[in-house]
Amino acid sequence: MTSTLSQRTYTVDEYLAQEIASQDRHEYRNGALVLMPGGTPNHNQITLNLAGSLNFALRRQPYRVFIAAQRLWIPDRRIYTYPDVMVVGQPVELQEGRKDTVTNAIVIAEVLSQSTRSYDKDGKFAAYRSIDSFREYLLIDQYTAHVEHYTKTDGQAWLFREYDGLEATVSLQSFEFSLSLADLYDRVDFALEEVKVESDLEES
Repeated sequence: MTSTLSQRTYTVDEYLAQEIASQDRHEYRNGALVLMPGGTPNHNQITLNLAGSLNFALRRQPYRVFIAAQRLWIPDRRIYTYPDVMVVGQPVELQEGRKDTVTNAIVIAEVLSQSTRSYDKDGKFAAYRSIDSFREYLLIDQYTAHVEHYTKTDGQAWLFREYDGLEATVSLQSFEFSLSLADLYDRVDFALEEVKVESDLEES
């Protein structure tokens, strides 16, 4: 579950100093620190499947693939965040004065959870769209085989596609890459998520 760490406002320097020393990851949203939740086995499996497939497909090409430990800076919104999967162009562009924070994401994928779904689809997507290099966004459901895919076209227009079922295949436009949902969800146990959702409903 995502939760605000404190009501106080942090400067960028305060956030970065704390983040380096912290065992947990926090998102920085214009002064507020938000604790990033730990992932479920399915969340981690989906992330690994996508990142591994991208890394293999893009070998010896001018791209780098990063997973959730890599920090991204979004200057127009004053947000530091950790996308689940991110592809950046080479050379990697770093925030000025930093060696640990990238700025030139091309493709970003987020694996949706119950607590982050709305933010990933709305506020976070709006922030990502302020990145000049950003071209494609994947929103991946961890509770069923479903993917939403946004691709930037001319100007500020975005094309939306969605994919359902393990027989479907997602194809990116920024570079040659296709992945079946059967491979994306390989070793994902949806029954585990059904148990969790039912448990959450009983507690609410």
